[in-house]
Amino acid sequence: MKSRQPKKFLIFYILDILRKYTDENHSLSQKEIGNLLKSRYEMIVDRKSIKTNLMDLIELGFDIEYDETVRLVKNRKTGEIEESYILSDFYMRHEFTDAELRLLIDGLLFSRHIPYRQCRELVGKLEGLSSDYFLSRMKHIATMPEDRTDNKQIFYNIAILDEAISHNRKVQFKYVEYDIDGKQHIKTRADGTERIYVVSPYQMAAKEGKYYLICNYDKYEDISNYRLDRIVEIELLDDKAKPFHDLKGANGQNLNLSDYVKEHVYMYSSNTTRVKLRVVNAMISDVIDLFGTDVRFSDKNETHVTVSVKANEIAVLQFAKNYAPDVVVLEPQEMREKAIADLQKGLAGYQ
Repeated sequence: MKSRQPKKFLIFYILDILRKYTDENHSLSQKEIGNLLKSRYEMIVDRKSIKTNLMDLIELGFDIEYDETVRLVKNRKTGEIEESYILSDFYMRHEFTDAELRLLIDGLLFSRHIPYRQCRELVGKLEGLSSDYFLSRMKHIATMPEDRTDNKQIFYNIAILDEAISHNRKVQFKYVEYDIDGKQHIKTRADGTERIYVVSPYQMAAKEGKYYLICNYDKYEDISNYRLDRIVEIELLDDKAKPFHDLKGANGQNLNLSDYVKEHVYMYSSNTTRVKLRVVNAMISDVIDLFGTDVRFSDKNETHVTVSVKANEIAVLQFAKNYAPDVVVLEPQEMREKAIADLQKGLAGYQ
């Protein structure tokens, strides 16, 4: 059987074989590469050509590993014993390890802000960054949930917002929320007309499996957060965005994303303040998981400890209500009274 493929494609086919069929745990000899060239691409190639192309790929910078062994052979012309170097066990080091790819894929699988079909496409692209051996194991990972966002234009939203943030410009959009029919509907004004939001965007951030836009709603001077998967019909405007440091709650500072996300645990929009909580000792890990390590503990006894944390007021109240009575607000007094009132309302609902 003669070769049906032009020899000029040989180097690309060898590269494709290395990408698909090799990794740190799976290598190929020159003979095995030749067999795959024959079965996959209908190319019959001698080992010398395979070796030459392998060396060319390495010289071009591809991260290809191999074993080199020395064999003593007799020179047919001189009869002398000479050293011959045998190259074998070729494999490609992929840009991402399997563990790194699993981490990225898991992040997609358990993220609810990316539409199901687009998530599957992204997972497929990530699978393609490793060998076929990694791909064959992916079926053992839990199937992603079907009840994900219905917003198919989230990547378009990201692209527009990225441009707006980069060029310090405002955007406008409409916002959807679910109703009792289980479907998303555009938010409306009191007169029934669709509400249009004009905002100054500052940053996009992932939090609790959701993707948020940190921005300023043009009608007010405070900071707001909107779900990216609920933004529709977004448009880039020519108007300049408001400076973040001029907003209420910014304290004259530019946005520090790390601090902002840490202080806004549930991404509620409200002021941040220093709060004291009394929690059971078993909640210490939960406190650190939620608020980070920048918390202060004091007055620890056998059952409880006092926690001092700077965080979003609404988020702290929600945390206290979620874990009552294991979490109690101590200070400030106004927040403590609000927590008591909310808990009393909750109790009244059961009476």
